[in-house]
Amino acid sequence: MRQQPLYPPPSPPLPIPKPPRRGIGDIPIKVVYLLGAILVTVLAVFLIFVVFSGDVPTNKASVEQVAPVPSSAAPSASAAPSATESPVVLPPVPKSKAYPTLAGTASVVTGIISDKNTGITYPRLAAPWKAKSFPPFSIAQRIGKVAVPHTVIASAMFPGDSPTTKPSKDADYRELATQGARWSLRTQYPAGATLAWTASQKIPVGKGWTLGYQVTYTLNGKQQVAQAMVTVVEVGKTKPAMLLASIPETNKKRWPDINTLVQRVRPL
Repeated sequence: MRQQPLYPPPSPPLPIPKPPRRGIGDIPIKVVYLLGAILVTVLAVFLIFVVFSGDVPTNKASVEQVAPVPSSAAPSASAAPSATESPVVLPPVPKSKAYPTLAGTASVVTGIISDKNTGITYPRLAAPWKAKSFPPFSIAQRIGKVAVPHTVIASAMFPGDSPTTKPSKDADYRELATQGARWSLRTQYPAGATLAWTASQKIPVGKGWTLGYQVTYTLNGKQQVAQAMVTVVEVGKTKPAMLLASIPETNKKRWPDINTLVQRVRPL
């Protein structure tokens, strides 16, 4: 007779039920809102970049840096005439003469040009002035085509090799401004141009000197005049910075812009 086991064999384990599948309707409503908000935000950012990718503000700030002319494109400009050039004889420079107010309405100032190559700032003017490359200058605002006589406002380090020592007196800067004016007659006007001084004064801020002058020249057999100024500014180097403006009578209504420059040129 078979002996019965003391304990009955264990029952087989019950199968583990599979969790029911969740549908879209089972997702918590908070999660739905969160996903929707993320999708809307991403879509909005994408549309902003697509719609406004071509917009460039015309004047993002009052201080603006204009791309300078590459140094490799700027030839050396001498303040002294070469062996083949006749020296330009200038009348005596007044020791002090206030800049006259030129008749008319000055252009709107749209910002400040910071010429970091030279270390000066001066007003950026509204159209028809446009900032363009114009060697040997670092930065230039121009009107019209590149042709002598030029309508230009431009900055550069003082041309040539002088001075060899840093200027210290007003008379030194006045002499350098005189050399700059002489240089402008040879480079910005037809041959034979002459000038008459209209102003001779210290710059409003820092060390330096401004000379104003009226240029008389002959173009296509007709005698014409231009208003011009040159300012030299001490910028912590042996050479000063130079700001030049030359406006022929063909753009006579822009002559008051020179007053704006004279009053607002500054060292950085």
